[in-house]
Amino acid sequence: MKYQEYYQVITDQLEQEFKEEGEQISQAAQYCADSVMENRLIHVFGCGHSQMFAMEVFYRAGGLVPVNALLIPHLALFPKAKLSTMQERIEGFAKGYLELEDADPRDTMIIVSISGRNAGVVDMALAAKEIGMKVVALVSESFADATTSRHSSGKNLKDVADTVIDIKCVAGDAALSIEGMEAKFCGTSTVLGMTVMESIIAQTVENCMKWGYCPPVYVSSNLDKGDAINAEYIKNYSKQISCL
Repeated sequence: MKYQEYYQVITDQLEQEFKEEGEQISQAAQYCADSVMENRLIHVFGCGHSQMFAMEVFYRAGGLVPVNALLIPHLALFPKAKLSTMQERIEGFAKGYLELEDADPRDTMIIVSISGRNAGVVDMALAAKEIGMKVVALVSESFADATTSRHSSGKNLKDVADTVIDIKCVAGDAALSIEGMEAKFCGTSTVLGMTVMESIIAQTVENCMKWGYCPPVYVSSNLDKGDAINAEYIKNYSKQISCL
């Protein structure tokens, strides 16, 4: 049964992920904790489907408040999906957008791109490093190594980042095959990447608490106390975080 095969593939890849990438996840979390304890931000950026990773850790129950999701409309799958593909290949745009944000050398930038090849993500990494941020990249090494860069520098995102967390999907992402069908189907990068993102948040919270700093965390707005708590967070962070 293909649903069982998919579950087994995901289980195997997740086990490999946390067996091999623990040190990199811990390093990413330390960057993030340093930013949070400085009352600064964790910026999260991705193009197309990879915008989901920024959404996952932004403005959600149990999520850190000082997360700035760089949800750039021009890179979204709507109103026309193909436009996001075209836009992510254009140089100069991501840097220009970051200049409109409250960016600081004490911030951390997390960029998710499973191939890591497009100009938009390389530009964002270079722009963040120019400011002085630490840059964390979630990239599939096998996918990246099977492609060439679309940036004029010839660099992949993984060549620019301070810390690279290898997302253990296969090149092309799709993991399943079936007799009589040439194309493979069912990607695994989202499950892997989302788990890594939440793991970074988990370790960031622990690191902050070890240093005696209790980080602000959103409470579900569907709990009776949630609205009042979150309203105070939004009041305190709305000038720093553009999406608020």
